[in-house]
Amino acid sequence: MTNAAIIFDCDGVLVDSERIAIAVEREHLARTGLVYDTTDYLSRFVGLTNQDFHLATQADHQALNGRPLPDGFFEEMKAECVARYDAELTSFDGLEAFLDGYDGAVAVASSSSGPMLRRKLELTALHTRFDPYIYSGDDVAQGKPAPDLFLLSASRLGQDPSRCLVIEDSVNGVLAAVAAGMKVWGFTGGGHADAGLQGRLVGAGAQMVFSSYAGISEHFRSL
Repeated sequence: MTNAAIIFDCDGVLVDSERIAIAVEREHLARTGLVYDTTDYLSRFVGLTNQDFHLATQADHQALNGRPLPDGFFEEMKAECVARYDAELTSFDGLEAFLDGYDGAVAVASSSSGPMLRRKLELTALHTRFDPYIYSGDDVAQGKPAPDLFLLSASRLGQDPSRCLVIEDSVNGVLAAVAAGMKVWGFTGGGHADAGLQGRLVGAGAQMVFSSYAGISEHFRSL
């Protein structure tokens, strides 16, 4: 079961954090009048860096209400997310078994900030699985859907992008992997995944989509 390298997104791929973050974000945004269709929210915002998410929602709030979001809005939202991560965050069933059986290089490339990314990995005992090949949105000028973060990961691993496989759960992440010239598989095992996520990932360029690590492991055994 050898591949040049697998580059994993984190949220919704290694840890089931997107269901928490999306629930908190949508609840806080709804209080300001910003109510989004689920499909639109997942397609637009999942996979973005915090900076790009803040800019986009600020623009939406300005257009709707003619003023910025309230002072301290994003800080309060982050604090609730962190509290829920500390209490609820888990990794995915079958992930550790898959990593145990995989003999290629691995890295994490996440749009999360560096400190938050490492906190999530430490909470789920995954940090030592990937350290030091852990890269965040803080490490590049342009976040997903730009290819920068995946290209940085491949460079640090000493791998040609064409020989890297990315596992992603977001449209923005798939677009970034495609732009980097990498093979990309979609993952829909997260608690945030809706019925249309598989189709959106394929539409963005994912060659295959899996709903579990058992499925990914079985496919690798068949290669």
